[in-house]
Amino acid sequence: MSTPAAPEAILELTHVTKRFGGLTAVNDVSFAINKGEIFSLIGPNGAGKTTLFNTITGMYKPTSGMISFEKREVTGLKPYRIAGRGIGRTFQQIRLFSYMSAVDNIKVGEHHRMHAKLWDSLFKLPRARREEREVHARAMELLKFVGIAEQAHNYARNLPYGHQRRLEIARALAGSPRLLLLDEPAAGANPQEKGELMELVQRVRGQGITILLIEHDMKVVMGISERILVVDHGEEIAEGKPQEVRTNPRVIEAYLGKSA
Repeated sequence: MSTPAAPEAILELTHVTKRFGGLTAVNDVSFAINKGEIFSLIGPNGAGKTTLFNTITGMYKPTSGMISFEKREVTGLKPYRIAGRGIGRTFQQIRLFSYMSAVDNIKVGEHHRMHAKLWDSLFKLPRARREEREVHARAMELLKFVGIAEQAHNYARNLPYGHQRRLEIARALAGSPRLLLLDEPAAGANPQEKGELMELVQRVRGQGITILLIEHDMKVVMGISERILVVDHGEEIAEGKPQEVRTNPRVIEAYLGKSA
């Protein structure tokens, strides 16, 4: 009987620390995310979760430690280079182009896939026209995938809040990431929208995309995560499957206080 293959790590953090002057926001954090899993990062407010996200995606350079993606070091690379390697993200505060249509917001996310030269576009040469058709078709496919194809030509600012969240995910997918970081995608969502979001995240993973999720809503986290890392004051305090994390005394203390 053959032994099952060991999980293959897609992202690895090794002793990552990030300091801002005298403040240590992330302290000696190490973890690995396996290819194809939904991995959540949780912790109380101010625990260092978003700082970790920003360090992984190149917005911050770690003070020390190493970050590897698909066995290649990406520590300290610029955000556009990390995105080009195959890491996409959304933001806690939605960052859409308000006065652009939904479909055009997604086209912006596909710009690095286009190869037509400036003069091709200026003179509407066949190569530029072909690429524009392909990008538009791809954007429409992504809108359909996230369930808002009917909003294609509406300004992003006029979309319902839940649809804006879906549009931001679609735009992140336009870059063809193999790892997608979602920063509190359920923030501000009602119960129905949260349920729909959980289904969408599962469908994204079904496309072969690994998910790293920050989320405060424990129902969402426990409902879709395969493994969870808990941080508090910038340090790891627990890692494991949802049931293990839910009953961990250090996690309960971090969220509810020592008397709990």
